Amino acid sequence: MKAAPRLGPIFLTVFIDLLGFGLVLPFLAKEARDTFGVTAFEATLLASVYSLMQFLFVPVWGRMSDRVGRRPVLVWSIAGTALSMAGLGASLAWGGSIAWLFAARVFGGIATANLGTASAYIADSTPPSERARGMGLIGVAFGLGFILGPGIGGSLAKIPVAGHHGVIPCFVAAGLSVCNFVWVVFGVPESLPPERRASLPRRGLAPLNVVAMREAFDLPGVGLAIAINFIVVLSFTNLDQTFTFFCGDLFGIDERGTGYVLAFIGVVAAGVQGGLVRPLAKRFDEAVLIRAGAAIQALAFAGLALAGTLGSHAALFASGGLLALGNGLTQPSTSAFISKRAPADRQGGTLGTNQSFASLARTFGPATGGWLYGTLGARAPYGAASVGMVVAVVLAMGLRKPADPR
Repeated sequence: MKAAPRLGPIFLTVFIDLLGFGLVLPFLAKEARDTFGVTAFEATLLASVYSLMQFLFVPVWGRMSDRVGRRPVLVWSIAGTALSMAGLGASLAWGGSIAWLFAARVFGGIATANLGTASAYIADSTPPSERARGMGLIGVAFGLGFILGPGIGGSLAKIPVAGHHGVIPCFVAAGLSVCNFVWVVFGVPESLPPERRASLPRRGLAPLNVVAMREAFDLPGVGLAIAINFIVVLSFTNLDQTFTFFCGDLFGIDERGTGYVLAFIGVVAAGVQGGLVRPLAKRFDEAVLIRAGAAIQALAFAGLALAGTLGSHAALFASGGLLALGNGLTQPSTSAFISKRAPADRQGGTLGTNQSFASLARTFGPATGGWLYGTLGARAPYGAASVGMVVAVVLAMGLRKPADPR
């Protein structure tokens, strides 16, 4: 309980980071398709390469933070985020080759691979009994980022610069990252004292460190939890880049309206993770919450597919709210489940491995959704996502409460 006030700075740090990410969601794939002349599948690959870089570098920064502390890693990553968003805005304004958009997203994925480090910061600062609530703060930051980011980004994207849309939100995101950088430098204390840091050889900081991943998977229950989270995120991100197409093609909703739908989803997600996770975590163990969240998301994705068939705006919003509820239960519960099973000097590496595989899922999820959308139709990504969530529920039946949790 004494460490709880330290979570305020890290919450604001993650929120500003994710707000910048949310600003580009309503327009980037559509702008790539409409302005740069690529297919819907190729446009969704902008999200895939971003997440691929996070898959490679989330565990690197997590293990680095185990060695040098959380704060230096956060400082560097946020500075890199500012540069990447400015580069993305410049690429959109120039309107040249699509390769520049991909280059900006590659660098941005490397720079923003800090969620494992942020999760480790929270693990450093909370006792096990408060771990799920602490991890829920990252979910609240996600939710608030979706509340404000897509709504603002969708509105600002309508303002053309040199005949191109989406430039202003990118530079706004870069400016927010600069503010975030200043905040971390002056307002975020270090959470990992020197005596608790790992003695990690430099070769342990290479991407795709198989030994480090094996160490995380060898922890009881962690490998299964990471696999379940992979499937959940893979299924969920079928929506990421196809949702703007889905809303436009089946409901006649433009970028601004898509931003409002995403904002509604964010309101529900923030409410769940900010107000509901803590009391539920006191009554139920994380495994139960993971199963319940995945089951709710299975129903929600089926509802989205049905809403597309009916063309019902009410069903679209209801399914979106249900999706936020389910996701709001699974994400902090999974992080808390894994964190409780990791030693103190391996929090960054273990949570980073989980976030890394989640990023790998985000690499394939948008591309899978884009392929299904273009090949089988607008509702196909959401039907497939519903099936994936059912698989996650079945696997989650194997999660067990530890006999002697730390």
